[in-house]
Amino acid sequence: MNGKSGGMHIDTSLVRELADMLNDTGLSEIEVEDGDRKIRVSRTLMAAPVAYAAPAGVAPAAAPAVAAEPAAAVAPANAVKSPMVGTAYLTPEPGAAPFVSIGDKVATGDTLLIVEAMKVMNPIIAPNGGTVKAILVESGQPVEFDQPLVVVE
Repeated sequence: MNGKSGGMHIDTSLVRELADMLNDTGLSEIEVEDGDRKIRVSRTLMAAPVAYAAPAGVAPAAAPAVAAEPAAAVAPANAVKSPMVGTAYLTPEPGAAPFVSIGDKVATGDTLLIVEAMKVMNPIIAPNGGTVKAILVESGQPVEFDQPLVVVE
């Protein structure tokens, strides 16, 4: 689309860089604006259903996945929910220990996990003290607004 008749010049290297950012972050869409030029790159997250289905198909992971669903259904009032759409991370950086584990005692304001949205790491904190009863997401998993993440009782 590099037309010489006054059409928009598309910087393919920028589009490729934005597409790489989508892959690196797990986001589904990114948009940049430069003066009167706006570029949006988006993708359909076809891998998400496969990622959710894969642990259920593996025998050791099937039992915890089934156990997590009743916990969310039984105590949704105690579940800390995502305040935004993004990607959940259970550790502060790759290879580090998780912020919390099931059975850990947490105080009000302790970081439970982070949700990355548009390259910003947003700490999800415990609204009250208690014990971590369930972690309802996996590290690197896309999350939706108001999705239950962690149960603290």
